[in-house]
Amino acid sequence: MIDILGRWFHRYFSDPQAVLLVILLIFGVTILMTMGEMLAPVLASMVLAYLLEGLVNNLQYWRIRRFPAVLIVFLGFITFLLFIIFVLTPLVYNQLSQLLQEFPTMIAHGRSILIQLPQEYPDFISVKQIENLITTIKSAVGSVGHTLVSYSLASIPAIITVLVYAILVPLLIFFFLKDKKILLKWFTNFLPQERTAANVVWKEVDAQMGNYIRGKVYEIFIISVFTYIPFALMGLNYASLLAVLVGLSVIIPYIGAAVVTIPVILVAYFQWGTGNDFMAVMIAYGIVQAFDGNVLVPLLFSEAVNLHPVAIILAVLVFGGLWGFWGVFFAIPLATLVKALLNAWPRVPMHEAKEN
Repeated sequence: MIDILGRWFHRYFSDPQAVLLVILLIFGVTILMTMGEMLAPVLASMVLAYLLEGLVNNLQYWRIRRFPAVLIVFLGFITFLLFIIFVLTPLVYNQLSQLLQEFPTMIAHGRSILIQLPQEYPDFISVKQIENLITTIKSAVGSVGHTLVSYSLASIPAIITVLVYAILVPLLIFFFLKDKKILLKWFTNFLPQERTAANVVWKEVDAQMGNYIRGKVYEIFIISVFTYIPFALMGLNYASLLAVLVGLSVIIPYIGAAVVTIPVILVAYFQWGTGNDFMAVMIAYGIVQAFDGNVLVPLLFSEAVNLHPVAIILAVLVFGGLWGFWGVFFAIPLATLVKALLNAWPRVPMHEAKEN
């Protein structure tokens, strides 16, 4: 047993490059697990600066110097951020408040429909099953209300946190973009001169992760807009709220689209019933989902992320369980990082390990 472990260790960890990868990986995970909350503004700024770097590079490609390009991208980012804070967020919040106020009416209407089911389908549904279902729904709604009340009670610390982020994050983003070369040079001074494996991993992750994250941001924006336009034109209630939910649903592959379909159906049903307007909304929503899956995703991502669907689902479950929303958002990039590490890991050939 000791010999087997020795050969395995020699095969995978005899190369100094492998040791460097392990040290960097342990260092990164330790920072995230121990100081992730403390360094959250810095980490968020690094991610956003990384996303905006692609736009800066595009402007430099058109012969615009680095600093003017950084200023143009940064001012565009601030403008977009102000639009989200002062226009989109209040609109979505108001519609969410209206929806919560209508919850009791929706529940009462749904209860009246459910009570009629045992009379129409006595062989399949019993009154007791309907009563248990109604009790479960009431309990779920009550827990949601309790969560919202708890959140409102903790709103003052949340407001302070938002203010800190609103000041620090844009400032850090600007300096990360402006002084990119200086900061990278300072960081690489602490690394060994020979870091071929680490460079290979970074190149693969940069090529795939950068394309994926930027593409996902574009996808969220495009799907939100393409969902809002038909919903608003048809007069669907809470069009802005539903459009944002549909846009954010693309973060979670396969699962998000299925989950967000439920509120779309419920809002349309309680507004119009099962008439022509309801069918028109469902058709429009189906067209948006088909456009996303068959046109937008292949166009934005192509073969940038070559992961099996099982690996994607596992990554969403694991990283989402570790880091919540951000773990879900970055699940596929993190899975790409793991894949790149495994592909670039230095190995001693098996026959050499046996000879030693």
